Amino acid sequence: MYDPLNVGDILSDELVQRRESGYDVSAVEEMVREALDTSSPTEIERAQVALEATELRGDWPYVEPTALEEIRASLPPTPELPPLRLDDDSLLDRLLGAWLGRCAGCNLGKPVEGWTRDRIRRYLELADAYPIVDYFPVIDPFPDDLRLNWCWPDTTRGNISSMARDDDIDYTILGLHVLEEHGPGFGPMDVAAEWVDHLPFTQIYTAERAAYRNLVGGMVAPETASYRNPYREWIGAQIRADMWGYVRPGDPARAVHLAYQDASLSHTQNGIYGELWAAALIAVSFVEDDARRALEASLAFVPPRSRLAEAIGDVLRWHADGLDWEQARDAIEDRYYASYSFVHTVNNAALVSAAVLWGDRDFAKTIGYAVQGGWDTDCTGATAGSIFGAMHGADALPAQWIQPLNDLVRSSIMGFDRSRLSDLAARSLRLIRG
Repeated sequence: MYDPLNVGDILSDELVQRRESGYDVSAVEEMVREALDTSSPTEIERAQVALEATELRGDWPYVEPTALEEIRASLPPTPELPPLRLDDDSLLDRLLGAWLGRCAGCNLGKPVEGWTRDRIRRYLELADAYPIVDYFPVIDPFPDDLRLNWCWPDTTRGNISSMARDDDIDYTILGLHVLEEHGPGFGPMDVAAEWVDHLPFTQIYTAERAAYRNLVGGMVAPETASYRNPYREWIGAQIRADMWGYVRPGDPARAVHLAYQDASLSHTQNGIYGELWAAALIAVSFVEDDARRALEASLAFVPPRSRLAEAIGDVLRWHADGLDWEQARDAIEDRYYASYSFVHTVNNAALVSAAVLWGDRDFAKTIGYAVQGGWDTDCTGATAGSIFGAMHGADALPAQWIQPLNDLVRSSIMGFDRSRLSDLAARSLRLIRG
């Protein structure tokens, strides 16, 4: 499933990706189905080539560029923001809050990653733990259809001794290393070198795995993002955004520039926009303590006629219209989930936006809503927690979420396993001041 090393998965998933992004695939759908039925490599390749030759529908209402210059040309004026007025101690508290919030939200979401919100609610209600106010408790024995994911011994209430290893956190750490090794002038192929040197292939998924495969085959960016990569608009780039916001506090335009260098290695269009948006939102959160104003400012860095801009705009409108959390989550489901995978950028970004808005200065609600919403729960919990921590600082994070982490993070990034979160925050500060 979703395997970029499997030609059948690539073909079937590319059909979905093309349809979602406005291409007229009607003339090749039967060819694709027949090729998949036969499992013939020759027929699959023939269908793949035909699918890649399809064209954008004439009635497609969105304008979604991939090139940086075209993205910039589509954007409205950069919003005016309050100046950054944090001394080093205060800035370090915000950075530590962002790292800790990201880890707590990620750890919360790991045992139910990929679950629907209904399934999550059923589990929590059986455990007398709905709504979320702490990490998931363990039901012993698990109900047959509600067994937590394999990582539960390290990510559930009473069992946490560190931030468990997760790709969401690996990418944040790798972003730190990219900046330490290459400086802020890095480009996509510098990121590629870091991947090949420090990131195990078996610990990455979907779009990143496809891009890594392309790198090993001798390709360079941006071809690495587009060639036989049907996951190029999924959430993988968005989860790599945080470091660029951390090191450009109050300066979303520069955060977005860094984010693009990273995202364009593996993603196109809305996949890129997800990383630009998240980096901008985190950068804004260092100078804006109102979630709505921060979200509105972040939208200035997303092409306004894109599906991602539409989704986040919808969430802002529903919030202004007075919908409660459950109504908003219903609206996201109805409007976006029927169209997209549970790991797509658009629906998950909408869910993060809603969690930040309806969470409103309450950490447990913010990461709880992100995870209770279902889909890619470790990713949404991590991003929501990162935004909250950057906005409010480590001192604002309740102890029951932070103490179990023991200031320790596991990682598959070479040289970073068992890092101290406080050290990672201090290194982030040095990048800002250095």
